[in-house]
Amino acid sequence: MATVLETGNAQGATALAQRSLPIIDFAGVRARDPAAMRAAAGRIHEACIDFGFFYLANHGVPQDAIDGALAVARRFFACPVAQKREVAINKNHRGFSEMGGALMYGARRPDRKEFYTIGLELAEDDPNVLAGEPLRGPNNWPRFLPELRPAFYRYYEEIGKCGAELLRTIALSLGIAEDFFEQHYRKRLQRTQMIHYPPQPPDLGDDEFGVAPHTDYGCVTLLWQDDKGGLQVRDRRTRAWIDAAPIPGTLVINVGDLLGRWSNDRFASTPHRVINRSGQERYSIATFYDPTFAAVVDPRQLGASAAECLYEPVAAGTHILKRIADSFEYRSKLAAAAAGTA
Repeated sequence: MATVLETGNAQGATALAQRSLPIIDFAGVRARDPAAMRAAAGRIHEACIDFGFFYLANHGVPQDAIDGALAVARRFFACPVAQKREVAINKNHRGFSEMGGALMYGARRPDRKEFYTIGLELAEDDPNVLAGEPLRGPNNWPRFLPELRPAFYRYYEEIGKCGAELLRTIALSLGIAEDFFEQHYRKRLQRTQMIHYPPQPPDLGDDEFGVAPHTDYGCVTLLWQDDKGGLQVRDRRTRAWIDAAPIPGTLVINVGDLLGRWSNDRFASTPHRVINRSGQERYSIATFYDPTFAAVVDPRQLGASAAECLYEPVAAGTHILKRIADSFEYRSKLAAAAAGTA
């Protein structure tokens, strides 16, 4: 496929042949066909080295789970802001973040989006919650929209199953044991967000984004997007922006910073952004499928020698928590309040 794409800022005008993100069929993986798994692992390896992004077809997330999550997302974001603030994002990064609440590192202006985040549902008496582990606890469910909980948590669980299958195949692509990641995901730090982008006026300038250019914090991201378009990926070869146009029946998958560290940059995260030029409301559901908080991410676990290691070992949750603190204003307000300076 060849189209006109933009380089540089959002208003760039350099015309080049656009490369396409690969589409990888997951049907054989889900069927546990050994030959299909090896073939998919090879294609994932190529995609992660070349782009850091790919489409996943036949991913196994039921369409009615997607439809249910999208329906409650539309109803939630249609509620008045004052009502949505009843479930404002809390210290565990659960709940509603309103427009202007996220500023990507290096960006000049906040993202033009609002979102609602959930995580693994843990009771107040869960051992990790009692121990004060960050980002852990019950979800911040809206009482004013009770149907959101069953629909959105069903999607959370279904996309989590896909994430687990995906990591088994990624392990094969890295030449390590298929079950390597399972021991690091026994109490996953998965966060799933439903995101609403209002139409972006054409005269906002080249520093206004639905999401400013950034890389993701964790291991892998699984994105469902509607048919409005707007996601763009930086091509590593040309430095141009590739349109990751919606393809029905697929998810968009990308490598995050933690998997980059773990693989010693064999796989590396890729900058991407969202510009909603559709003139319509845009919805997506992003899942950051990340390890247990205390899981140690060390390149030596994946075969790098001490001399080759580009990164020191780091706890997955420590890394993710720092990146969240760098990007979201509410974290600094919570810190100030805890210090008594708010």
